[in-house]
Amino acid sequence: MGRWKKLDKLPLAEGVDDDDYLKRLVRAQLHLLRVQQWLARTNARAIVAIEGWDAAGKGGLIQRLTEKLDPRPVQVWRISAPRADEQGKHYLYRFWEKLPAPGYLAIFDRTWYGRVLVERVEGYAKKEDWKRAYDEINAFEKMLTDSGVRLVKILLNLSAEEQRKRIIRRLETPDKRFKVTLDDFRNMGKRDDYIEAFDDMLESTDTDHAPWHVISSDSKKRSRIDGVELVAELLGKGADLEPPQVDPEVAEAAKKLIGWDPDKISPLKSRDKK
Repeated sequence: MGRWKKLDKLPLAEGVDDDDYLKRLVRAQLHLLRVQQWLARTNARAIVAIEGWDAAGKGGLIQRLTEKLDPRPVQVWRISAPRADEQGKHYLYRFWEKLPAPGYLAIFDRTWYGRVLVERVEGYAKKEDWKRAYDEINAFEKMLTDSGVRLVKILLNLSAEEQRKRIIRRLETPDKRFKVTLDDFRNMGKRDDYIEAFDDMLESTDTDHAPWHVISSDSKKRSRIDGVELVAELLGKGADLEPPQVDPEVAEAAKKLIGWDPDKISPLKSRDKK
């Protein structure tokens, strides 16, 4: 804790040219696919938790994260206000229900940090409740990582001017107007309050076991490749991402039943080596 500058003082990343963007994106996506295959082989669990300003590009990043993955062991949770049946329960309850099973990756589009962000700023939570939540969240994440869950927390930072431009573009694009609601303008009007809440969140919940990663998203392409590269690197840290050898019993069955010779290199394997 204590390593972050004020959010509105952090540098904004420069853009990236199209060729570099595509090369880096595909490379990172294929890396992430290998990580997903490792999760499935080892029954490991992973969570990507994404927070950020309205119009900061959370959906675009999630699309690029999942684009080349096997969709079956991936869960994307779009978090909104708690339902009526959830409101009388502890705020972490609905997140416990969404934790990934062995071999699965769960991606949260907004997270349990709503307690110390929107609920704090909008007054939905009492001051003593959201202040207590920092320790509760740290303990929650410590339980996750202690049990082997790989957790990556990302905050997409966006300047006020770029946010304004994106909201205007959405309003002027017919098939994107649905994304703009009164909540967007309410939140924009309280930007200073949200900056204070984000700053306190970073200061209080940036831990050794679950550090924060702030990505500048004024450039959509830059933030997407930065995000996918970051997730692939962190979720794959220390993992053996090499494809496994064929199980000897499987090889023997294939040899007997379909005439496959395990001593020969398949054309696919040959192409992979090139």
